[in-house]
Amino acid sequence: MDKVKEDMEVAGDKYRSILNEEAKSTQWRHGGPPIFDKVNKLFEEGRTKEWPKGSIKETVQNTVKSWEMELSHKTSLNDFKTINPEKFKLIVNGRKGLSGEETLQLGSYNALLKNSLPKEFQYYRADEETFKSSHDAFRSAFPRGFAWEVISVYSGPPVVAYKFRHWGYFEGPFQGHAPTGEMVEFYGIGIMKVDEFMRAEDVEIYYDPAELFAGLLKGPVLNAIAETQQNKSAGTSSFHHCPFSE
Repeated sequence: MDKVKEDMEVAGDKYRSILNEEAKSTQWRHGGPPIFDKVNKLFEEGRTKEWPKGSIKETVQNTVKSWEMELSHKTSLNDFKTINPEKFKLIVNGRKGLSGEETLQLGSYNALLKNSLPKEFQYYRADEETFKSSHDAFRSAFPRGFAWEVISVYSGPPVVAYKFRHWGYFEGPFQGHAPTGEMVEFYGIGIMKVDEFMRAEDVEIYYDPAELFAGLLKGPVLNAIAETQQNKSAGTSSFHHCPFSE
């Protein structure tokens, strides 16, 4: 336990440099700053672009990674360095914007996956998930992490428009579906208005959730697998105890 605490205290990250500057008073969701070794490895092995150091593309990529880190691992907006808490709005696929506090309470997955479809057509029911349950579900599905990269940047500050790619390997169960081991990925567009400190004020995200769920729902339903195995077992058992074979 002491070793884990020590690792958290010295945690730094080359893609999320703000982790090197965190105050001891920062309120962390899991007791200390996160360590991104696994997802960084996945990112470096699977990225399609490697941007020059200091370029606008690298800056945007690291800014969004840092923003996502804060949203997932900090519990107080006062500790955020990547957004302007007084102005921040997150708009996903044209829906009503969420404030910083609303986004923090929902969690990044629920904020990005909310939709207005009738319940019977929803791949994922964000309204029925908590911050913890949503993160647990995706950590289970992607044990090596869910990597993110910038593909293109179309305009620089103060309004940054970019294309992104999100991917991971479906190697753990997801809400009753067995893993396939295959890569699951989707692409999207982001429009981020920033202030003079590169803090986000408005973030608009546009993507097709069906790209993500097509891969996650591809695995067979675990209950069906168990039932099939049980039926096979029962069938074998019945064969050996058939009265006509005695």
